[in-house]
Amino acid sequence: MLTFDRLITGPVIHLVYWAGLGVIVIAAFSVVGAAIGVALREGSWAAVLLAIPVLVGGLLVVGAMGLIWRAFCEFYVAIFRIGDDLAALRRSAEAPAEPAAPAPYQTFGTNR
Repeated sequence: MLTFDRLITGPVIHLVYWAGLGVIVIAAFSVVGAAIGVALREGSWAAVLLAIPVLVGGLLVVGAMGLIWRAFCEFYVAIFRIGDDLAALRRSAEAPAEPAAPAPYQTFGTNR
C-alpha cells in the first residue's frame, strides 16, 4: 500500500464509473422532473408543448454525458493497462535469455 508496487486504481475506477453513472441518472431524473414541473405549473398547452422539446433535449444531453463519462473511464483504464503491459515487457527484457534451440538440419535441392 505504501510502496506503489501494485497500483490499486484499476479496480477502483470501476467504483468511480458506477458512482459517476449514478450521478448522471440523478441528473436524468432532474431533467424529467423539471420538464414535467414546468408543464404542470404553467397549466397551459404552450407550456406543455415547450416542455416536450426541453425534455427530449435534456435527455439527449444526459445521454451524451453518459457516453463521455464512459469514454473518460475507458481511457483511464487503457492508460493503466498500457502501464501494466510496459511493466511486463520490462520484466521479460530483464529476465535472463534462454539459449536458442539449434535449427533443424535441412537439405535443399534433394527430392526425398
